[in-house]
Amino acid sequence: MKTVHIISHSHWDREWYLPYERHHMLLVELIDDVLELFETDPAFKSFYLDGQTIILDDYLQVRPDKKEVLQKYIDNGQLKIGPFYILQDAFLTSSESNVRNMLIGHQESKKWGATTEIGYYPDTFGNAGQTPQLMKQLDFDLAAFGRGVKPTGFANQSSEDDNFVSSYSEMNWKGADGSEITGLLFANWYSNGNEVPIDREEAKAYWMQKLKDAEAYASTDHLLFMNGCDHQPVQKDLSEAIRVANELFEDYHFIHSDFTAYMTSLKENLPKKLDTVRGELTSQETEGWYTLTNTASSRVYLKQDNAKLSRLLENIAEPLAVMAAEQTGKYPHDILDYAWKTYMQNHPHDSICGCSIDEVHDEMETRFMKAEHVAQHIIDEAVAAMTEAIDTTAAETVGESAVPFVIFNTTGDVKTGVVKTELECEAIYFSELYPTQSYKKLKDKTPLNYAVVDSEGRKVAANVSEKSPRFDYDLPKDKFRQPYVARKLDVELFVEEMDSFSWRTYYLVPESEKTIDSQPIVTDEDTALIENDYLQVTVEADGSVTLKDKVCGHVYPDALVFEDTGDIGNEYVYKQPEGEAPLTSRNRLTAANCIKDKPYQQSLVLTHTIPIPVSADDQLFLEQNKVVEFRNRRAQRVEQTQLLEIRTELTLEKGSEFVKIKTQLTNGMKDHRLRVRFKSGILSPVHYADSLFETVERPNKVSSVWTNPENPQRMHHYVNVCTENQGMILVPDGLNEYEVIEEDGQLTVALTLFRSVGEMGDWGYFPTPGAQMMERKLSFDYAVGFHSDTDRSAKLKAALSLFVPFISKQTDCHSGNLPESNQFLDVAGDGIAVTALKHSRHSFRPVTRLYNLTPEPGAYSLKLHGYRPFKSTILETKGDLEEHYQANPFEIVTHVWEKED
Repeated sequence: MKTVHIISHSHWDREWYLPYERHHMLLVELIDDVLELFETDPAFKSFYLDGQTIILDDYLQVRPDKKEVLQKYIDNGQLKIGPFYILQDAFLTSSESNVRNMLIGHQESKKWGATTEIGYYPDTFGNAGQTPQLMKQLDFDLAAFGRGVKPTGFANQSSEDDNFVSSYSEMNWKGADGSEITGLLFANWYSNGNEVPIDREEAKAYWMQKLKDAEAYASTDHLLFMNGCDHQPVQKDLSEAIRVANELFEDYHFIHSDFTAYMTSLKENLPKKLDTVRGELTSQETEGWYTLTNTASSRVYLKQDNAKLSRLLENIAEPLAVMAAEQTGKYPHDILDYAWKTYMQNHPHDSICGCSIDEVHDEMETRFMKAEHVAQHIIDEAVAAMTEAIDTTAAETVGESAVPFVIFNTTGDVKTGVVKTELECEAIYFSELYPTQSYKKLKDKTPLNYAVVDSEGRKVAANVSEKSPRFDYDLPKDKFRQPYVARKLDVELFVEEMDSFSWRTYYLVPESEKTIDSQPIVTDEDTALIENDYLQVTVEADGSVTLKDKVCGHVYPDALVFEDTGDIGNEYVYKQPEGEAPLTSRNRLTAANCIKDKPYQQSLVLTHTIPIPVSADDQLFLEQNKVVEFRNRRAQRVEQTQLLEIRTELTLEKGSEFVKIKTQLTNGMKDHRLRVRFKSGILSPVHYADSLFETVERPNKVSSVWTNPENPQRMHHYVNVCTENQGMILVPDGLNEYEVIEEDGQLTVALTLFRSVGEMGDWGYFPTPGAQMMERKLSFDYAVGFHSDTDRSAKLKAALSLFVPFISKQTDCHSGNLPESNQFLDVAGDGIAVTALKHSRHSFRPVTRLYNLTPEPGAYSLKLHGYRPFKSTILETKGDLEEHYQANPFEIVTHVWEKED
């Protein structure tokens, strides 16, 4: 007899085709109904709250008096919760964000006293290749998902070479590091047991089809049916429906089940041989239209905000908070949890993927802003504590009226680059003089020349400019706010080879002559060339750029070519109008200026002007209203055009092995996509991209069943095309979509800057004028660099921290217990990337997390003065003392640090 496990649930997108609060009210109704059903129907055994503990918080916002009732049904096992905080997108959120979702979900589930030990990814837009390793570190051995794998049915056996195909809905899933878990595909979706009839004739027809569908893929006699769907109300007569089914089908035992019971039965009956799928699961063996990868370029401003917050929390706030905790004895756990929760509320797939209605994404911008404010507070408090403890008495010897300020490198890599900061050289408080008088007094002072020196009085390359007096204020800890007017200076200095997790003190001093003389902008196109010791950039007559790797001698022409095409798809999927030819920036260069006014930096400023159709034609609006599936649309772009002015600044800093690029424009057109293309001069069957805790290898050729003319992909920090002896690395800041195209005997990398579309897509017509981003000023940061056969790992590691800024803080002259320059945590290992320096929730102990970004074993070293590292997992419990400092290929390594005796 076969057992039919029916699990009640409702997949809860907190915001999507309705704004958050509209869905929120429906959630309250749903949980009210579930609790009432528990009270009135003893046969209604359980309900699963969609794998995300935030649903409990959402409900209690409106029904705080129901907490004891929730606790009652969680305690007796009827209300199933956990294991995650939210259902997070896998590819557009950082590695550490994925871990924090698990950690906070674990933490919240523990507060309620229960969890469900399953990796639950019902609607994730593909599954990351390191999921098996993360599950193993959570002590989970099964993950359930709705996308990514093509089921063939047991009658169509797959071959051992089919990495993304499974005969059964159950399979072995082998991760990038070799970790293996059981994968469970919702082969008939997570609604395959929805709305079960109680009428006997209807129930018979329903179950005959549903059982046939499930048995086509099931490897055991335990069949899973998910009773629910998106925002589905609970089925109140399910107990009766199960009774009717048991009467109708003698060979099946229908039960109201839950994931724990189902997984126990499944594991006991799995066949010894299952197909194995490997690495990331992104629907590689499909026609390619519904991978949902193009969500990576929808509402790109959200992705940029997300990258910014990732840096602030992971790379800056937490490391500084750990450093400061050594001085204060305090660590802001609760404030950081609040920041992380606020931040991660933007991480469900319908949110961060930019595929919801406008009201949803408007609220997301506010959430990002709130999280940023909290992160900035943590940073401010930490740097204040640190600078107070750092000895700056060298100010007494380096020069009269010296103003000390401290620079922090909070990344896990050595950094060289330009620091921009604002310093005050004089302030007059309102309590001393009336503000208008203060302003005049400061304004009338003769501007001075300034230099920046180190503690030995040696000048540092810098540029200092004075600003008009400005209002500002202090917020002392022990008294009322203190307003003042101050003379402020913009200070730009060049710092070289700052160690990982270190600080360095500099001093602003007056001098008789200006340190750096500005030079006029050179506009002669014959001199439109910049270079440093590693790279050379030349502007060509057609408006493209030629890049030269001066170390290896390789030349890369045809870089920085902008390409615009129509988009008649939606927020989920890009669709180019049939037969349309791309418009490019070739021969559209209208200005090229070369700026070489600083000894540590050179820049090229280019302006391209391209006539772009203003929108799609009226056919698109008609097709949208008829809900014509995007593949069947015949709309074109109109003939009327408008000039799109694209301003791009390419910057080479002294000692940098990457060209930094900033592109700016105001979007005045609808229904289009803009990309920037870089030819690599390289031909290879595969390329590499930064993904969740791995550098993933991806083939450049698509599957034989693929019909989409494009093959878009997602990345975090870089995409890398290479051969054995040379390679190109493209490094975006919050730009997650790219495509590697084979053309003219070489690979071209096309980086999507943005897509502009007017509807949400999916199951109806939901207009989204905000997704057109009309008249929005857009700014894009990215960089390009090159590597040889010996320094690839080091360059990939450097790319991870390329856009993490230095942090600076002005202070005064005082003694302190910390040296004026020092390294807090010493990290070494080219292929080893640090993703976290934080404190453990279990104790007052630092925690570090790193991973091996290469497929080879990697040695590394970690030194934290006065501490010993102990092995751990992402759950951050203390294990054995670390003695080997070896990371296996793509291994995620967590250490808990304990003070030495």
